[in-house]
Amino acid sequence: MSQKKPLEGVRVLDLCVVWAGPFATMLMGDLGAEIIKIENPYVFQPMTRGAIARPPEFLLKASAAWAGGYPHNVPGDRPWNYNPTFVSLYRNKKSFTTDIRTPEGRDVLRRLVEVSDVVYENNATGTMEKLGVTYDWLKSVNPKIIFLRVPAYGSTGPYYNARALGVHLEAVMGHSLLRGYEDEDASANTAIFSGDYMAGAQGAFAVMTALWHRKRTGNGQLIEIGQAENASAMFTQAIMDYCLNRNVQGTIGNRDVHGRAPCGVYPAQSPGTAETSDDHWIAIHVENDEQWKAFREAMGSPAWAADPRFDTNAGRNEHYQEIDRGIASWSKELDDYAMMHDLQARGIAAAPVLEASRMYDDPHLRSRGFFREQRIENGETYEFAGPVWNFGGTPVTFDQGPVALGEHNEYVYREVLKVTDAEYEKYRELGWITMDYDKSVP
Repeated sequence: MSQKKPLEGVRVLDLCVVWAGPFATMLMGDLGAEIIKIENPYVFQPMTRGAIARPPEFLLKASAAWAGGYPHNVPGDRPWNYNPTFVSLYRNKKSFTTDIRTPEGRDVLRRLVEVSDVVYENNATGTMEKLGVTYDWLKSVNPKIIFLRVPAYGSTGPYYNARALGVHLEAVMGHSLLRGYEDEDASANTAIFSGDYMAGAQGAFAVMTALWHRKRTGNGQLIEIGQAENASAMFTQAIMDYCLNRNVQGTIGNRDVHGRAPCGVYPAQSPGTAETSDDHWIAIHVENDEQWKAFREAMGSPAWAADPRFDTNAGRNEHYQEIDRGIASWSKELDDYAMMHDLQARGIAAAPVLEASRMYDDPHLRSRGFFREQRIENGETYEFAGPVWNFGGTPVTFDQGPVALGEHNEYVYREVLKVTDAEYEKYRELGWITMDYDKSVP
């Protein structure tokens, strides 16, 4: 049985920021690629290693958990190594520091490109061009290089220069208007960043297809993935409905896009409320008339559910609000997991809606080994969300915990680039070989 991972021997230069790019390189790192994160100790990239390099403690306490959830709720000596968003995306990667804004730093990058396979970036359009890092330049250094770019709205068109995160993508594309509730407008929706993760998964796949192509032809290539176009998969049904039927879909809440009813998220027995974040809910989806009969029995055959108007899907869909009220009056008194097991045994799709902390106790996730322990720079060990797949012959392992800034300077400069002692000392004097951001960085 081979223990070699699929992407072992592939070197990827990571010039990524925020989520969409780092998620892609994390996936490739999980598959065995050597990911070298190029970082600048004089420039802090917001929302990559945190909001700011040295956040005050009061700011962490006022921030959402995904931004301010540092160990023990304190910044630590090197807070850029502890930001919760960062640590969730930077396993199985190496970090080295340089300043590619300078001629010397760009020469370091050039030497690294010569011995690499992929350059991956998702910066705002024009950033790489300002640095002189174009596909033509990369190709002149290494004709077989694969350059993957993931701009928000592409490199051409009226929106090409717009800055965006996942939440902005979905607003511009209209997804915010589709995923809310009928009695609320889009401003009531919470922010989601699904577009980032979809771009990351698609980007990692694109790199693998490009590697396959290069193996067959010997040619590298430039690949561009417009995040907005890629994220349209979130509402394909609405796009197709308009293209084929000229129907403009509206908000349907948690109802089934195909009109099967009942389908929704219903209250379960809860120890608290939404204000204390310990309210419990269960998702239930009845797909046909036979399942409706089984569901009625699961609810104890209440009188309201025997109404003949509900015998067909058309009737249930027409009167879904009345049905939802009846289901809620039943479900709110019962445990969400107990309902799930009972309904699934009857052939009905059902599952608890888990607030993040409850995922750690979910038996299915535990049995799948979804959570993995990682050691962070301060020496403490925590559990993090694990790989998105498992392979029987090539287990996915965490060979490197969340990487500290500049942790692999010695490896990259000495072993990969094979710099001389004099060069190494010169880079140190320039302030590049460091594990700290310069004091000028706030």
